[in-house]
Amino acid sequence: MSSSEDDEYVSDGSDGSDFGAKETSKKATKKTTNGKAKASGDKRLSVERIYQKKSQLEHILLRPDTYIGSVERETKQMWVFDEEKGMELRDISYVPGLYKIFDEVLVNAADNKQRDAKGMSCIRIDIDAEKNEIIIFNNGKGIPVIEHKDEKMFVPTLIFGHLLTSSNYDDDQKKVVGGRNGYGAKLCNIFSTRFKVETSCKEYKKAFCQVWTDNMKTTSEPKIFPAVGEDYTRITLV
Repeated sequence: MSSSEDDEYVSDGSDGSDFGAKETSKKATKKTTNGKAKASGDKRLSVERIYQKKSQLEHILLRPDTYIGSVERETKQMWVFDEEKGMELRDISYVPGLYKIFDEVLVNAADNKQRDAKGMSCIRIDIDAEKNEIIIFNNGKGIPVIEHKDEKMFVPTLIFGHLLTSSNYDDDQKKVVGGRNGYGAKLCNIFSTRFKVETSCKEYKKAFCQVWTDNMKTTSEPKIFPAVGEDYTRITLV
């Protein structure tokens, strides 16, 4: 290809040639008579691709290790309970992040013992490996089934389906329960394909049921019905 005084090809330097030398490379940039450069085969990312803003939910899913630890399987020596041998130290293969989100719901159930020492007597865990389903049940005082006046939603919806909600923000009170940063069981909801909350509260004479799916992105309308029998809370996650 011949070049005239009006056309000049300037190398982008990718071929090792001196910048500014005349070049016929396909990756070259053509300088026109008006001084503007035309990019040929320029694969640089746009500003919009380089600098991105994510919602908090998107960030948790994109960078799970920041919130729940590693999501890679690893093997460690841990103390485990064996029905025949009792406590035994052995190698366990597990995913720390999965252990963390399970623990968040379990801590919630254990915390209820601090709030209702006399009424709570049971924490039951059912694991169905075929369905990939875990159910954590506790008796004792249920979650208040009442609409939050400021947030205009039921309290169970607020504490399980909205980030940065907590009952432990008052730093003037002595902490005897787990959790203080407003993530807790919401992380379990976010990393579940299906997350169901059921609770019954005699104090407000109501029972509650609500289901979230698709990593907490989709939620059903809460179902409210009369409380029957003793208080309880049941969390089902898949």
